[in-house]
Amino acid sequence: MNKTLSPESFAQCPLPITKHDTIQLSHGSGGKMMNDLIGKLFLWAYDNDLLNKLDDQAVFDLNGQRLAFSTDSFVVDPIFFPGGDIGELAVNGTINDVCMSGAKPLFLSAGFIIEEGFQLEDLKRIVESMRAAAKQAGVSIVTGDTKVVNKGKGDKVFINSSGIGLIEHKFMISATNLKPGDLLILSGTLADHGMAILSKREGLAFDAPIESDTAALHGLVERILDAGGSAVHAMRDPTRGGLAATLNEFADASNVGIRIQESRIPVKAPVAGACEILGMDPLYVANEGKLVVAVARESAQSVLKAMQAHPLGREAVIIGDVVEDKPGLVSMQTHIGGWRIVDMLVGEQLPRIC
Repeated sequence: MNKTLSPESFAQCPLPITKHDTIQLSHGSGGKMMNDLIGKLFLWAYDNDLLNKLDDQAVFDLNGQRLAFSTDSFVVDPIFFPGGDIGELAVNGTINDVCMSGAKPLFLSAGFIIEEGFQLEDLKRIVESMRAAAKQAGVSIVTGDTKVVNKGKGDKVFINSSGIGLIEHKFMISATNLKPGDLLILSGTLADHGMAILSKREGLAFDAPIESDTAALHGLVERILDAGGSAVHAMRDPTRGGLAATLNEFADASNVGIRIQESRIPVKAPVAGACEILGMDPLYVANEGKLVVAVARESAQSVLKAMQAHPLGREAVIIGDVVEDKPGLVSMQTHIGGWRIVDMLVGEQLPRIC
């Protein structure tokens, strides 16, 4: 369906989009305000079956071959942080969005928006980091673009990266495909990336170093599919909005309930301490090298063992299940045995995290 944004067409738009007249940082947070903006403006404007699934990539057929296509923009501040930098993050983040469909990532683009006065040595460092990350992942950066904006009109450098991958399986892997009885597997510890960014940004020092978990996950995804096949119903990397946002997106897209156990969710001790000091919940903090899998119960142990045998899944654990009750709702059994609702954040917990 083709639509054109015009003053006349806005009369038909399901406004108000938000309570605000201007864009807020929270509109990019991965929470409710971002979802409202996407649903009430972008989905309304660009309405089509591929987009409306709201997966991290579009999956389509081209001359009998299934492809996955995704795009992402990176505005992380600071651009160099413990465990990585904006360039490595751009490569790994785009690969991960592509491969959450089970695709084998092949090609990337790289678009740079650079502020006048940015140090050439820093740009060289970022480009080299991207080259190394792409080589390690076995993908090629095959096209790109460079723009320079006036000093003070940008913030050092922003990167947009798009990726395309080949889907060689026939499985249905999507946030819309969760089934009651599925078990949910988390590949490792939460909140490493977000707290690494915050500690660097705020100049905080902790007894044990906190580093970003940025990593390309396609090798782990390959192990998951080998072990689970068609029993793998959905995968996603919990970036902006953290695990809480991902699970809420799953529950809403598949119209199911989700239950998780707080005692099963792994968080490194230094990260947990930093979150406690700063008043943050690890469930809502961004990750850049973790994934969540929804898999049929009968295949869950096989998938879990395959994940634990991979370097990026050694700490994988089953954290909960999918139920028919309370569709669209995510709930968590706490350490003391009670239950609480895990909702999406309305506002921004930590801006410019990726």
